[in-house]
This record gives sequence, C-alpha cells and structure tokens, in this order.
Amino acid sequence: MPPPKKRASSGRHAAPAPGFGAAVLHAFFLCCIWGAVLAVIYVGYCAIDLPDIHQVTQPARRPSVTLEASDGTVFARYGDLVGDHVTLNELPRYVPEAVIAIEDRRFYHHFGIDIEGVLRAAVRNLIAGHTVQGGSTLTQQLAKNLFLSPDRTIKRKVQEMLLALWLEHTYTKDQILTAYLNRVYLGSGAYGIDAAARTYFGKKASELNIREAAIIAGLLRAPSRYSPMHDPALAMDRAKTVLDEMVEQGYITDAQRRAAIAGAPSDAAYRRGGDEDAHYFADWVYDRISPLVQDTQQDMIVKTTLNLPLERDAERDMKAMIDKQGAVHHVTQAAQVTLAPDGAVRVLIGGVDYGASQYNRATQALRQPGSSFKPMVYLTAIEGGLKPDDIIDDAPITIGDYSPQNYEGGYQGPVTARHALADSINTVAVRLIERVGVGKVIATARALGITSPLERDAALALGASEVSPLELATVYASLAAGGKAITPYAISEIDSRSGQVLYRHNGANPPQVVDASAVQTLVSMMQSVVQEGTGKKAALDGREVAGKTGTTSDYRDAWFAGFTADYTTVIWMGNDNNAPMKRVVGGTLPAELWHNFMMQAEAGLPDRSLGGGVIDQIINGAGAVGDDVTKSLGAFIDSIIGGH
Repeated sequence: MPPPKKRASSGRHAAPAPGFGAAVLHAFFLCCIWGAVLAVIYVGYCAIDLPDIHQVTQPARRPSVTLEASDGTVFARYGDLVGDHVTLNELPRYVPEAVIAIEDRRFYHHFGIDIEGVLRAAVRNLIAGHTVQGGSTLTQQLAKNLFLSPDRTIKRKVQEMLLALWLEHTYTKDQILTAYLNRVYLGSGAYGIDAAARTYFGKKASELNIREAAIIAGLLRAPSRYSPMHDPALAMDRAKTVLDEMVEQGYITDAQRRAAIAGAPSDAAYRRGGDEDAHYFADWVYDRISPLVQDTQQDMIVKTTLNLPLERDAERDMKAMIDKQGAVHHVTQAAQVTLAPDGAVRVLIGGVDYGASQYNRATQALRQPGSSFKPMVYLTAIEGGLKPDDIIDDAPITIGDYSPQNYEGGYQGPVTARHALADSINTVAVRLIERVGVGKVIATARALGITSPLERDAALALGASEVSPLELATVYASLAAGGKAITPYAISEIDSRSGQVLYRHNGANPPQVVDASAVQTLVSMMQSVVQEGTGKKAALDGREVAGKTGTTSDYRDAWFAGFTADYTTVIWMGNDNNAPMKRVVGGTLPAELWHNFMMQAEAGLPDRSLGGGVIDQIINGAGAVGDDVTKSLGAFIDSIIGGH
C-alpha cells in the first residue's frame, strides 16, 4: 500500500485555484474599458448642447452709465463698461505678463488644458485644506466667459475643457490672450483691461505702470474683494503676490518689484470713482435717465448736481446719530434732502443703511408731515390778509367730530399769528384753515410742489395727509425762492461716451406761483420758529434761518424743514413699520441733525440774509433765478441812469 499522505499543517492555507489572478486582471481591464466607454458617452452627451462655437462674438451687455458728482468725481456706475479693444502690441509687455504670471504660468506651453497645473493646484489645495489655487487655464476661462454659464457642475467643466481644446485648435496663443484681456470681467462693471484701467486709474490700458498692471491682474481671482476702490490695502497685498510671481518667472527684476511697491499711493488715490457712494441718490438718478434720452442703448456719462463731500458728511452724521440715539429713542430710520436755491439736489439720503434696505425714504416714503405743513396754511391766510401781529384765540375748537389738541395739552388764549406759528399751536392752524378754506390751502400746496393726494378736511392743517421728504423740500425751496415754483433736478447734463451732448438741463426762470410779499411775511414768521420757538436747536450762529418743526401723533414721525440763503434741507426721522418713537419731536433729533449738517454746509460761505438773498444770488451767480433777477436789476439801473 502506498504510504498515507501527510496532512497539511494548521498554519498553512490552501493554494488559490488556478486562474484566479487572471480573472482579477480580466475584471480590472473590463472595468477600465467600460469606464472609458461611459466617459466617452458622457463627453458626447456634454457636447450635444454646446453653444455655436463658430461665432465668437462680443457677448451682449448692458450699456454703461457713469454718474459724476458736481465736481466731476465718479461716484457710481451701472451696466457693463467696455473699453477700447486693445492688441498685445499696444500694451506694455508687463500687462499680459502679470496676468500670465498669476493665472496661467504655462499658458504658452499647454494645449488648452494644463495637466501639470491641475496636479500642482490639487497638491496645494490638499496641503492647505481648502481651495487656494485653481487649475483652469486662461483658455478655459475664456471659453467659460464666451460661451458658458458660471454654474459649478461637472457637465459645465467638461464643456469648458472641450471648448478650450477647440479654441486652441482654431486660434493662436496671442489671439486667445488678446480675446481674454479684452473680455474678462474685472469688477465695478468693467469688462476688459482697458475698461479696468479707466475705471480704477483714469487712464488707458496702454498707460498702465507695473504696479497698476499687478493690481488689475490681482482682481482676476475676486474682482470685488480685491478692488482698490473697496479695499486699497488688500488690493495692494494681492498685487504684491502678483509681483512676486512675476519676479519668480523672470518677467521683471526684483528692483522693479521694489520700485512698484514703493510707488504705491495712499488709499485715497485709488478712489477715483466706484459704486460705494450716494447709493440712494444714484438709484434715483438712474431711474430718471430714460425720459431724458431717446437712445438708452449707448454708454453714457451723467453729470449730476450731487455735492459728494456734503453727501458723505450727511450720511456719516445721520448714521452716527441713529447708532447713538436709536435704541434710546426707538428710532431706526431717517432721510434727508438738500436743495440749492435753483432746485439742484445736493444731498439725497433715503435711509441709514443702503446695504440693509434699498427702499428710498427720501423719494418713495409717504409720511405725515405734521406741523411742517403749517407754513402752507399760514401763507394762504397771509394772502387773504393775515398779518403777523394779528391776534387769534388759542382755545378748544371742534369741527364736526374733530377736536384738535395742542402738543402740550393746554391753551394760551389770545396769541399773535407769529407766536402761534413759532410755538406750533394746533388750534390756531385749524382756525386759519377754516377761515381761508381747505381748498385754497390745497391750491397753495399744489403750487409750491406737493403732488401727493391731500384730504379735504381741517386735519390737513396739522399735516394729516402724507407727503414725501422730497415734496416737502420742494415746498420749502419754493418759499426760499420768494414764491417761485422750484423744481428739484439732479441731472445737469448727459453725454455719450464720444462726447455728444444728449441732454442738458434748461435753467429757465421758474414762474411766480404765490404772492412774493406774502412769502416774505411768512419767511419772517418762520425765522421766529428758530429764534424763539420749537426749532431753536436748528439755529446757526450768525446766519438767518427760517424753518418749521413737525411731529405726528404718538411720535411716529419727526421733521425739521428749513432754509438759509444757500440751502434748503429737510430731515425726517421715524420707523418703517410706523412704530412710535420715544418722545422724538421735530425740535429734538431732527433739528439737531439739521443744525450739524448745515454748519458744515455753510462753512466758508459768506453770511447772507434771507431778505437780501436774491441780491446775494445775483452777485454769486446762483442759477437761473439769479440770472433773471440780474436782468431785471439791470433794466432798473438803466432806467435810473436814463432818467426814467
């Protein structure tokens, strides 16, 4: 018998069946084949709805609208700004080199997709733990900008690669780089290197220096974040990274890098314009362009009446007051309108924080004006024969179901009309509107600039009908002009980009809409409001001020409206939800804010009396009103000289 077979020890395993390794290898290759097939199918699927790549046209864009303040400073832009088309030969060599250095250092060596760059970016991102570098080439970015949406999907990425390969096959590297530089978005509505150069530095792309080229190249990663208008320091930090890359890749020397950094100007030098100033004013102006210009599909430069330094001061002071007093007095919002004697809008602020709310309270909000409406009642009564020293009884009055109360609750008995306006006595105003008739007061209000609906009842005397701050400013500006119908305007001229004048404001002499002598009497009474009445906190040392406070029921609205010989300013405070404030009246916070602003606005201007304001306007050339009176005065002098 054959000897028995030895049993395998328990520490050993049975050998694998023959052919196991071959089966695994076969399965692996089979998966690879099917993976490749599926990949080809998916690429084909992505290619089905590729855009028409045979027509590389300039993408549609919104016409650009550039807004300039009265001193020529650019403070806002709308639409898409596209500069002149530039070729590589027209640019300093360091301009495209800055872009290549920071965005695609192997641009002239890859075929549209940079495998090495993708791997390098993947390693850096893995080490950092988050995305610090992208792998897209300039060709891929151009493909996305020309043809694709910014959606972050696998399909869009595959399409981007396919289009990049097509671009590289169809065009030369220089043509691709030229197209990229002319079409890439660089923030603040600027498309292309020339538009960016004009936007940020006020020069052509061909005039950029090394530092400026580095700043613009640095915008490509995040145009808003690295904008020199928004954060000059961060923009310069990013530019230093670009300059370092340019040195490393041999485009510039280290000495040139140091010189570029040393030549960096102060933060203010970058702020040649942008989209961060006077938002409410800018939006309001932008909406008013279409009725003035027939062809709105061209790039335009809009010259406005905005006094940018005053606007910034007013925005700062308003926010500071609400931040300090808001919680204490339960007030969250405010608005301001300031007009020049001819109606030019110098300041228009529609709220405390544009970022939080774009609702323009200066032009859109309709609020009860309270006692700031009373001058229209008194003017109507003066035209009917009322004199400042006439005695009127401050006593209880009832008209139907309406029994108005005074702010303090009591009654003073017989008072003069001047004192009644200065002390804002409600019963006297109601007696006056009953005497002259509601219809006549409405006619006066309409003549002076109120366009909102007005209720035909005695409560109108106390400002029960709602108006906007801009409407009220129009009324007070018309009073400051001696009863001429002042129309607020914010656009002085609109030019095409080529310099053609598309619109120019016509400073025609406004018509006289109410009796001038009656207005003079009213203005004298309104001065008493500031000198001895409810508006004493608005008084300006050494300057004549006429104005009126306004407060509505339960402290829901508080106003101060007034004027000097130089400016008319209206301040409103309240809450968007109409919630009551905590004892805020027109003579407190609004009058204080009015005083603070007007002290800055009047600084450096000569003292001018309200009574002599017209003559002073002639001397200082203040608009169409002054021009008209100049002619009248000249005729008067000629008549004297001629012996007539």
